[in-house]
Amino acid sequence: MIQAFAVLLVLQLVGELLVQSLHLPLPGPLVGMLLLLAGLVWHGRVPEPLRKLGEVLLQNMMLLFIPAVAGVMMLFERVAQEWLPFFVACIGGAAITLVVTALVLQALLKRRPPDVDPDAAAAPTEPRA
Repeated sequence: MIQAFAVLLVLQLVGELLVQSLHLPLPGPLVGMLLLLAGLVWHGRVPEPLRKLGEVLLQNMMLLFIPAVAGVMMLFERVAQEWLPFFVACIGGAAITLVVTALVLQALLKRRPPDVDPDAAAAPTEPRA
């Protein structure tokens, strides 16, 4: 799992270096994540150590948001001054995330093979005339 974490950190570093050297208007970690996605697509599957690390990170995701929330609270005066854009960004971001998640789930469910009914599979079929 340490190696998988090192891979994530190296990809984030490579993303930062690409953003800085190419003057891209994107965050370095996002570019690193896109590199990870490209590597996983090329590999064809998620390696087991990376899958386990992903599960651990997802289980502890709330801990990862604590620094961000603390940072927002340190800037509470500015948030109070600019509450409308902050509110719109929060609600809009949540709505967009919900819609995109629903669309991705719908697309994945269409690709899933139909469930096989064990009773139907065991029943003899009649020959067609």
